[in-house]
Amino acid sequence: MTRIHPLTAMILWVILLTVFQAAAPQRAPPRGPRPVPGRGDSPEPTPAPLPPEPTPEARIDCPIKVFFTIDTSETIALQEPPPGSLVESIKEFMKIFAQKLEDEEYRGQIQITWSFGGLHFSQKQVVFSQLTTRDTFIRRISQIKYLGKGTYIDCALKNMTHQMTQQYSGAKAVLFSVVITDGHVTGSPCSGIKVAAEKARDQGIHIFSVAASRRVDELGMREIASSPTEVYRDNYIAMEIVDGKPRMSTETIDRIMKVMKYQAYLQCYKPTCLAVPGIPGRKGSSGPKGVKGDRGQTGPKGHKGNQGDPGIEGSIGRPGLKGEIGFKGEKGEVGLIGAKGVAGSQGRNGTNGQKGKIGRIGAPGCKGDPGDKGPDGHPGDAGDSGPSGEKGEKGDTGRSGKPGPPGPVGTQGPKGEKGNPGNPGAHGERGVPGLSGRPGPKGNLGRRGSPGVKGAPGAAGVKGARGDQGPSGDRGRPGEDGFKGAKGGQGLPGPRGHQGEPGGPGGNGTAGSPGDPGPRGEPGPPGPKGDDGRPGFSYSGPRGPTGDRGDQGKKGPRGARGDCGAKGTAGDKGAPGEPGEPGNPGEPGERGPRGEPGKDGDKGPAGGPGLTDCDVMTYIRETCGCCDCEKHCGALDIVFVIDSSESVGLTNFTLEKNFVINTINRLGSMAPDPTSPTGTRVGVVQFSHKGTFEAIRLDDASINSMSSFKTAVKNLQWIAGGTFTPSALKFTYDNLIRDSKRARAKVSVVVVTDGRFDPRDDDSQLRYLCDDPAVVVNAIGVGDMFDKKHDSETLVSIACNNKDQITEMKQYTDLVADNFIEKMETILCPDPVIKCPNLPCGTELDVAPCVQRPVDLVFLLDGSERLGMENFNHARHFVQVVANTLTLAKTKNYQNGVKLALIEFGKENEIQVAFLLTHEMKTIASGLAGLRYLDASSAVGPAIFQTISEILDKGSTRKTRRGSEVSFVFITDGITNTTNLDEATSAMRRQQVVSTVIATGSDVDDEVLMQLAMGDRDAIFKEQKFSDLLQPSFFNRFIRWVC
Repeated sequence: MTRIHPLTAMILWVILLTVFQAAAPQRAPPRGPRPVPGRGDSPEPTPAPLPPEPTPEARIDCPIKVFFTIDTSETIALQEPPPGSLVESIKEFMKIFAQKLEDEEYRGQIQITWSFGGLHFSQKQVVFSQLTTRDTFIRRISQIKYLGKGTYIDCALKNMTHQMTQQYSGAKAVLFSVVITDGHVTGSPCSGIKVAAEKARDQGIHIFSVAASRRVDELGMREIASSPTEVYRDNYIAMEIVDGKPRMSTETIDRIMKVMKYQAYLQCYKPTCLAVPGIPGRKGSSGPKGVKGDRGQTGPKGHKGNQGDPGIEGSIGRPGLKGEIGFKGEKGEVGLIGAKGVAGSQGRNGTNGQKGKIGRIGAPGCKGDPGDKGPDGHPGDAGDSGPSGEKGEKGDTGRSGKPGPPGPVGTQGPKGEKGNPGNPGAHGERGVPGLSGRPGPKGNLGRRGSPGVKGAPGAAGVKGARGDQGPSGDRGRPGEDGFKGAKGGQGLPGPRGHQGEPGGPGGNGTAGSPGDPGPRGEPGPPGPKGDDGRPGFSYSGPRGPTGDRGDQGKKGPRGARGDCGAKGTAGDKGAPGEPGEPGNPGEPGERGPRGEPGKDGDKGPAGGPGLTDCDVMTYIRETCGCCDCEKHCGALDIVFVIDSSESVGLTNFTLEKNFVINTINRLGSMAPDPTSPTGTRVGVVQFSHKGTFEAIRLDDASINSMSSFKTAVKNLQWIAGGTFTPSALKFTYDNLIRDSKRARAKVSVVVVTDGRFDPRDDDSQLRYLCDDPAVVVNAIGVGDMFDKKHDSETLVSIACNNKDQITEMKQYTDLVADNFIEKMETILCPDPVIKCPNLPCGTELDVAPCVQRPVDLVFLLDGSERLGMENFNHARHFVQVVANTLTLAKTKNYQNGVKLALIEFGKENEIQVAFLLTHEMKTIASGLAGLRYLDASSAVGPAIFQTISEILDKGSTRKTRRGSEVSFVFITDGITNTTNLDEATSAMRRQQVVSTVIATGSDVDDEVLMQLAMGDRDAIFKEQKFSDLLQPSFFNRFIRWVC
């Protein structure tokens, strides 16, 4: 039989005793708190049950106010044809929205009642309904009328906030606003959308941002919406286009209603809990792990929690990036004098140290005795002749003196005090090594040396031991109680997620704080001999303790001057000293009196022949070009009518103004007198809604030159209102043409618009200009700011049913294209008269060939495979003709005339120099003849750098003439490698280079050409083929440009 251990018997006895005690009847003590706190728990004993809640029939009243804020500006009204139809669709959208919002009992706990109000806006706001009942609100929707003009959303939000927060009697309501707009604004006079929306939210207003259609500014829509934008800007839209037809989005209404009711429930319903304790239920089994939720929004930064429990040891991290060099620390204080150390072992013989720095300048010495008389100075300048003096008497001849006897030997003076250490003497020859001396006492601790040069990175150290476990952190504060959610059913366990991607390398860590100084270490063994030390300080260190008496040293160098002794008795006069050095020149004397006028000079050499009348006229033509031939279009009145409405946009309005200026530049000079029967006069009308028309009149006396006209056009400001095109055409004829047109003048009107106009305007006035046969109307239709095509039917009416006078384009940038400007030049002035001045010496060229100023012209020819051999030969011939036409400099440094250079470039770092800057025609001809076609790829950026190096600043001297204009002429199509092109053009600007571009054909890269021309479109010369470069119309224009 197995023996039972005594300890086992004792354990069985305790268990039996516990079972019998539990089976005995006991009096239940008062119930305390539950082990795990729950809703309604208290650490005190449970009190008596509370009275029951009200009966389910007692519902909580929850009034809701809904305010509609509707955009009826021009950008809304003109989005869908006919104009204003989108506003009518939005009105129908609001009506259905209001009909769906009925008073109801929600979730059996709150009673929802609705009230409605609204306003519509553009630049102003119109409240069409105060907060009222649903039926009244629906009747008042019909009062909404299209306002047009610009869009001030911020002012509409401000007015909406005021209307909703007025004092109304009754329970506090839940406030919602539905803003229907496209997000586009033309101004922000009420502090901007963001500020106005924030003020509304501060008043408790929840704002839904609803797009009127798909053409919206999403950034503006999100600024309107309340937070979170995922709830209040959840892609809400009023009208969608389905199969080319507008369709109302009832889905948006349903989703907004659902959000409104739930948000009102959260705000109105305040749940209460009965305090009757229930029987604790059994602990349920653990549920399955739920599916990972979506990433929540970033919450506000929490308070710093207490330090948490230490985590498990992580894996060894990768070595971090090398940190930046820290700031230089401040110089530390001098340490305390250390205890005397143990005598070290005998050191090796040291090498001679480096020569110390020159010491500081000593204190000024005592004043010395007066010196002997110095030698006579240098002879002065001859003075004015004085009066002759009387002849003096001849003196007696003196005897030469004998040398005096030597003076008595003086007694030896007392021993002077020890002088200050003298300056270090020159290095002597190396002496015989002496006997090893006894080790001296350890000196005082010296000053801290300058920081040494940073050493090379050391080898990786041995991994340190694991640090001590950190202290446990305090538990963070509990979060706020959320709203009680409805009980959900038990979900199925989700699938295991994919392993996440490894995280990217962390950024550089911040520099750590310097650590505390460690304990002083034990002295180490003597190190090896170090390198020569730095030069010592120029001042002495603190005085050390007295050392043992050493052996008698050698005679030291001469000491510095000692203190002044007592003044001795005067000695005998010594022998004359050697002549002293000349003294410093004296200061200039005062200015003397003005001298008498000199005699007339001799007659100069005969001058050259004076300029003849022909020479004077040639000089004027070559320098200012004021005598060139001019284009005249006869008696011509031109009126531009440009659209300044909101749908055009500020950028497009600026392009309209540039179109007007560029077109007039092509038409020659303007009439100096607006009342003259001949010459060209120009007027401009900009229009928006009624009452905003602005005009530059044809008979304006202040518009008498091209510069004054350009200034007036540039001063026109974008109106950003509605579009009243028919009224603008009537205004143009009544105010600019009818009363001021000239008898024999041709009147041309150019109308620029997108073709749509306000439906409230009288469309019969679109043909108002057609009633006068002397007026020719040209209509230009351009797409609007939404890239929507223009209305062609309106353009036909404006152009008097003449489709040949209609020009259609997709975007406003096409207005300022060179080919379109040339087309308008031909339309407005089809038969120009070229008038040249009747000059007595008119046999020279019509162009100024760079005679009276220095021009250094550098051609950069693109020798890529796209050029071709035939065009390569045309380009060489073009450069030769330019050289023959221009007046070359007479000498290398002649300050007038032209010097030429030609460089052909191909792939990167491949250039061929035909000739550098030269004035010799022979060098130019031989360079062109020897230039070979590269037939390679193209890289213009490196070519510019090499050209600047070769032509401008190779080495320390600049190869161009002083004050010359350096002009680079690129012959390329722009199809090139653009590497370093931005840096190259910046280098051209730094070198003050003037750039010109010649391009042929239609397959060109306009963006690269603009970069090479440094943003100047007028500096780009285009032709269809290389053989056309020598046509007079092109060639003379190019010569005039470079000169």
